[in-house]
Amino acid sequence: MQAIDRLRHEAADLMEKYSVPGMVLGVIVEGEALTAALGVNSTAHPLEVTETTLFQIGSTTKTVTATALVRLAERGDLALDDPVRSHVPELDLADDAVAAAVTIRDLLQHTAGWAGDLFVDTGDGDDAARRYLERMGALPQLTPLGELSVYNNAGFVVAARVIEVVTGVTYERAVADLVLEPLGMTESSFRPAEVMLGRFAVGHHVHPDGRVEIASPWPIPRGMNGAGGLSSSLVDQLRYARFHLGDGTGADGSAMLSPASMVEMQTPVAEFTNDRWFGLAWMVSDLDGTRQIAHGGTTNGQTSDFWLCPDRGVAFVSMTNASTGHLLNAELTALVHEELLGYTAPSVEPMVIDDPNALDEYLGRYVGSPNGDVHELRRDGDRLLFGLVDHGRFNEVFQGRPDAVPSAVEFYDTDRVIMRGGDLDGTKGGFLRDANGCITHLRMMRLLAKQEDTDRVVR
Repeated sequence: MQAIDRLRHEAADLMEKYSVPGMVLGVIVEGEALTAALGVNSTAHPLEVTETTLFQIGSTTKTVTATALVRLAERGDLALDDPVRSHVPELDLADDAVAAAVTIRDLLQHTAGWAGDLFVDTGDGDDAARRYLERMGALPQLTPLGELSVYNNAGFVVAARVIEVVTGVTYERAVADLVLEPLGMTESSFRPAEVMLGRFAVGHHVHPDGRVEIASPWPIPRGMNGAGGLSSSLVDQLRYARFHLGDGTGADGSAMLSPASMVEMQTPVAEFTNDRWFGLAWMVSDLDGTRQIAHGGTTNGQTSDFWLCPDRGVAFVSMTNASTGHLLNAELTALVHEELLGYTAPSVEPMVIDDPNALDEYLGRYVGSPNGDVHELRRDGDRLLFGLVDHGRFNEVFQGRPDAVPSAVEFYDTDRVIMRGGDLDGTKGGFLRDANGCITHLRMMRLLAKQEDTDRVVR
């Protein structure tokens, strides 16, 4: 109990530091679950947060989608190396050769290569995922198929559509049958009409001047459920954590997945970024010899973190209802790493740069595709600053997003940077160059094209 009391006090201090209205926190260690619920679900109509309050888990949903697909593969209904078109022949992409060759495994490892941040509302009907695919034909191919792992939300909508075609039911019904119900995750739901019947968290935008405002709209479009649409409680997330810490056994003791499939999901295959690799949806890191699998999530004003160390039997869940929650989660994760794993992230020492003018080639604007969000790397006296300067088409989906707080940029190796302070504190990135040595992209979680190179494909 002392451990959770320390974490609870630290979390309360961090909530004040980052203006987070409410959160839940759970840790599994030596088979025991330690939990805490703090704050309120909404500043407009506040209710006390409990362990059963529903938060949006965002992209942690991708691991649920992957778990469902691996179950279907074990049943023989599909193979992960099947071309997507063998199940979804209508898949239409800007590069038809990619559309013909991309496999389910490519989707789960984020190696499909097309621009993945297509945020569009295709309605609330059962055809929402199919209609989303109809909008993908104009997405540019950013990297060659299979060569580079670039985070891809759209790829998981395609994965959800594969599940629908193979099972003959909606994605939501299939995932309930394949994952949620066998694990006893009875409080979790994709449907806002079900979520609103219980106590649920409302997202909040935290502005640089300290203002905290309700984030609107609350739900993500149904067509994107496979990429990030699940709402879940701390109780259910700890059930999910126990499953992925285990050998594939479901809540009732029956075998849901084979131990071999569990290992495959958690095995690093595709190099990503920030010292991480992708397995099947899971991001895999090495913490000085301890393997960590992780996948957090961000929605409109809600952020969560979810990671496991299967070899040590440790799990961590944190869900918050503020846009600054990722900064809180990062500090809590560092504390849990130190307290429970004896791990402290090595310090990243900045390079000594003799000629500051040598950095001029990195300066400029970097653009996300297809939403057109603009980020700028600029000088501020002796410092370099990087931050978002234009939300682009994200404003059409998420209203009233706060202005960005820029981060200082430090080079720690050739073409390698780490962000200090601001919204991206601790984030690592790498610059990509073309055959002529010219900078084309900044690669972090996403791939941002240098403005004069927005149409260029990474080779």
